[in-house]
Amino acid sequence: MLKPWTNSRYFPPLVAGMGAMLCITALSSLSAMEPSMVWLMAPFGATMVILFGLPASPLAQPRNIIVGHLLTTTIGLVIASLIGVNAWSMGLAVGLAVALMLLTNTTHPPAGANPLVVMLAGEHWDFLLMPVAIGALLIVGFGLLYHNLISGHRYPQRWY
Repeated sequence: MLKPWTNSRYFPPLVAGMGAMLCITALSSLSAMEPSMVWLMAPFGATMVILFGLPASPLAQPRNIIVGHLLTTTIGLVIASLIGVNAWSMGLAVGLAVALMLLTNTTHPPAGANPLVVMLAGEHWDFLLMPVAIGALLIVGFGLLYHNLISGHRYPQRWY
């Protein structure tokens, strides 16, 4: 049974904020343990808003988080490899990322930034594995544990 203070309008935002804080802290701590490995990227911060603030949203489901990040990062890497990085190619990469997420029903808005991250930072194919794939999997795993053990939200709503 929940304590009376959990009915406060402040409780859900604080629980969401705590989940986001703990998840990013965990990923950041992994970076501190192994400085040569990158565990974070800026779009993961936006993923926290959706995963912890709106866990029932279709955009927060595991398939959307994982496939959305992988798909859009791959698009950024392919376009950068084939065309290079310029205003037109960055626009093309983001446009393709949006279209393919919608076509594959894997829309995850934070992932829309991934082609820009890849192209502006000059990332290479290893970026797809680390931090993108492993980071997205860890984020979803953390979300599963946090929501089902702490926040009281049923997560995920769907896997597919």
